[in-house]
Amino acid sequence: MRKLTKSTTVAAAALTAALGMTAGSASAAGTWTATPGGAWTAKATSPKLLDTRTGTQLTCSSSSAAGTLQSGSGLSGTGISSITSVSWTSCTGPLGITFTVTPNGLPWSLNAVSYNSATGVTTGTLTGVKAHISGAGCTADFAGPTSATPATLTGTYSNSTHTLSLSGGDLHAYNVSGTCLGLLNNGDAATYTANYVLNGSQTITSP
Repeated sequence: MRKLTKSTTVAAAALTAALGMTAGSASAAGTWTATPGGAWTAKATSPKLLDTRTGTQLTCSSSSAAGTLQSGSGLSGTGISSITSVSWTSCTGPLGITFTVTPNGLPWSLNAVSYNSATGVTTGTLTGVKAHISGAGCTADFAGPTSATPATLTGTYSNSTHTLSLSGGDLHAYNVSGTCLGLLNNGDAATYTANYVLNGSQTITSP
C-alpha cells in the first residue's frame, strides 16, 4: 500500500496468497483439501487502499506476499493458510506524495469458509490485518473496528487462475496526523483491494 490518490477504486478478491476468509460451518469441519501445500509466494499489480468516506486513494505499483498453505485432506478451513510476509512498492497518494507501508501483527491468517465446485473458487477471510503508512508529514494506522483490534478482509481464491483476491472487510484509519488530516480521518472506513497471483499452482477444494 504506498499510493494515496483522491479517487475511488478498490475491489476484487484475493492477496497475500492461498486465500482469505472467516470461519464458517465448512471451515470449522475438517472437510478441506489442499495440494500440494507448503510455502508460496505471490504478487499483486496496482493494489489500492481507499478511504470510503473521503475518496482518498493510496495506490502502489505492486505488492509481494509469501506464506504457507497446509497440505492434505480433512483440513479445517480456519487458518488453512497464512501470510508470513507482505510488502508494497512505490506507493503514492494525492499531490504525488510518496508513502511507505509497514505491515503489523504478522502472520495473518487465511481462512476458508465456502467452496463453489462449479467455479473452483473458495470464499473466505484474511484475519489479523494491521498496517502503518507514513510519508511527507502524513502518518496513519489501519486496523479493525477499534485501533486495538485487527481488521478482517474478505476474499476469494481461484484454483484455475491461482489468484487470491482481497476486498471488503472492516478496515479503519486511526492515529491520523499531519498532512493526512482531511484526506484521512480517525475512524474512517477503508477498503484494500488487490489480486495476488501465486508463483505456482495451489489447489484448495471442499465437498
